[in-house]
Amino acid sequence: MSYQHKYVDGTNIHFPVGKVVCIGRNYAEHAKELDNPVPTEPLLFIKPGSCVVALEGGFAIPADRGSVHYEAEIAVLIGKPLSNKPSREEVLDAISGFAPALDLTLRDKQAELKAKGLPWEIAKSFDGAAVIAPFVVGSTFPDVTDIGIRLTINGEVRQDGNSSQMLNPIIPMIQHMAGCFSLQAGDVILTGTPAGVGPLNVGDELVLELAGVNRFDSSVR
Repeated sequence: MSYQHKYVDGTNIHFPVGKVVCIGRNYAEHAKELDNPVPTEPLLFIKPGSCVVALEGGFAIPADRGSVHYEAEIAVLIGKPLSNKPSREEVLDAISGFAPALDLTLRDKQAELKAKGLPWEIAKSFDGAAVIAPFVVGSTFPDVTDIGIRLTINGEVRQDGNSSQMLNPIIPMIQHMAGCFSLQAGDVILTGTPAGVGPLNVGDELVLELAGVNRFDSSVR
């Protein structure tokens, strides 16, 4: 079954799945744990909509492409086209929802490509590389600088962060992205991952949550 954006009450979201615009190293501690320098400007990349899968019911990971790392992130669903220089009010008006998500990475392949100075889309844009839970409506969070994201694997909390820790806060981040790429209804913004990333294994049991708002159980197939 193909992926369809939906709200937590099960309602399908009418606009089609677009691209996934991501930001790398948006939490200083995550940059440090991978021994990466903290960027001086937003580090952006795109995943195609074809790589998005639902969190519910479990998800599959590649079995023969090296280590697959989880990266828990706050996903922002865009519900209206944005101008290339949107105001804060325009961005807030265009946000249709928030959800917890996983940005999956073929870490061995990424390291190999980075060492050669080559692009690393192969490590970030494979089928199933964006795992997204159902969305809560945007008005759930009156303060987007205080959204918690937490990932628990096999009963152990692995990642526990908050949007207040972001080097590029959500609204300025989306304003910057809109100046680089046309943002349309159905696009998803992945806002970066806090420290604690690591490998997934088949059979892992996961709990992914926007802290204090919702939680979703899933598993790795």
